[in-house]
Amino acid sequence: MSQKNRIFVAIGLLILLILSVIGIEYFRGKSLAKQIDASLEPGDIPVYWNGTLKGAFSPLDLESLTTTTFIDAEEGKTQEGWLLKDALLTQFNQNLFSDNTIIKIISTSREKSIELTWAEVKYPDNMVMFDLSGRGTLKLVSLLEQLDIRDEWIQDVDKIEIKTR
Repeated sequence: MSQKNRIFVAIGLLILLILSVIGIEYFRGKSLAKQIDASLEPGDIPVYWNGTLKGAFSPLDLESLTTTTFIDAEEGKTQEGWLLKDALLTQFNQNLFSDNTIIKIISTSREKSIELTWAEVKYPDNMVMFDLSGRGTLKLVSLLEQLDIRDEWIQDVDKIEIKTR
């Protein structure tokens, strides 16, 4: 076999090896995604702690919590729902949170999100809460300056990420 043919064979084997590794990783990742998705029911909001799926809840799960209300400043309408703090404490022990723990509420369909600290979420006067929308999805509303008008609300919440510092 000539040197030229050996080079072509070596390059071919290298390409085959690279494609094999990419294929294996693709199918392994797809399998992992199915396992995560299989643990969630339709309508569940997954909760990730430092990047790892740790729990989920649905609007129905919140019905056992105490509801609270406030009047929104923009239109004077009553917003009624469940405090985000209470929803998170159904999944996690309060000792896991510090005042600077970051809680990111995400709506992928609306491409909106907000990051709040645990200190902001736990303070009762901020009224950081989930309100049930007319479509049955959750929206995040609050008296906080960054969430006090309708355009700032996070509607159709579908993911929560918690990061400790």
